[in-house]
Amino acid sequence: MDKRTPWIFTLLLVTTVNSAPVLGEASFNVIASFSVIEDLVKRVAGDAVRINTIVPAGEDVHRWEVTPPNVLAVEEADIVFYNGYGLEPWMRHVKAMAGDTLTLTALAEDADYAPLAINTGHYKGDPNPHMWMAPEGAAAYIDIIAQTLAQHYPEKAADFKTRAADTREALAALDQQVKERLDGIPQTNRVLYTSEAGMAYFAHAYNFEYASIWGVNHETLGSAQAMETMNRRLTEQRPPALFYESTVPFIHMDALARSAELTLSGPLYVDTLSASDGAAYNYPAMLRHNAELLHKALGGAREE
Repeated sequence: MDKRTPWIFTLLLVTTVNSAPVLGEASFNVIASFSVIEDLVKRVAGDAVRINTIVPAGEDVHRWEVTPPNVLAVEEADIVFYNGYGLEPWMRHVKAMAGDTLTLTALAEDADYAPLAINTGHYKGDPNPHMWMAPEGAAAYIDIIAQTLAQHYPEKAADFKTRAADTREALAALDQQVKERLDGIPQTNRVLYTSEAGMAYFAHAYNFEYASIWGVNHETLGSAQAMETMNRRLTEQRPPALFYESTVPFIHMDALARSAELTLSGPLYVDTLSASDGAAYNYPAMLRHNAELLHKALGGAREE
């Protein structure tokens, strides 16, 4: 017997006793692994499907532990949209529960978009999973979402195709808006240092020099060796500011900022959206917030 079977059975039993199915008009059930993917799926699906998100907004997708309500949602789902490339280590539990009728779609792995390599930490050389942080990467996700939904819900295929085209157009406009805002930052100040390597695609898309303390959040955070490596870089580079993310403790970047007498700015949103009343309430708001934060901290030209 698979060692995971007792764990899965226990979660299912607890869920069945304590939770009732959520009823809605949509008869097609989709799961998004975390809030950013939920937002992208909604843009294509509209009201045609019911979406359940495993990792709530504000939580770290890397370090999540599957809960009984998550298990029930998987049992009722038709499709699970997740990122892949190791972003969600807990997906192994979802895959263990998946039956023959459940479609598991790894958006980053299936997307027609070249991955960047993680350049530090235990996973150095592996594909960097944070592909959505460039609008072109997010647009590649949209294509896979639309194709997958159309295959499972063919009567709505035309609607999905239309929404996907509209979303790609909106993402192209967003890309241009972010670029124009960041263009005000002098070239000598276009240095982006963060805790996790989650901003690599953003930095690549908008021409920033980029480095991070660690690669992904589910490895050891802020080891002595990693901190010393970053400290040496700061001594040589002297960037205008350092940045921390919303889902990680800022103590590592704070220590480096204090030691180097640099400004610490944040939070950047990467692995999650904010609450609905927050600065990163959806995908476009997330990128605009991050761009504005960089513009302010790195000495972007002021608007007249």
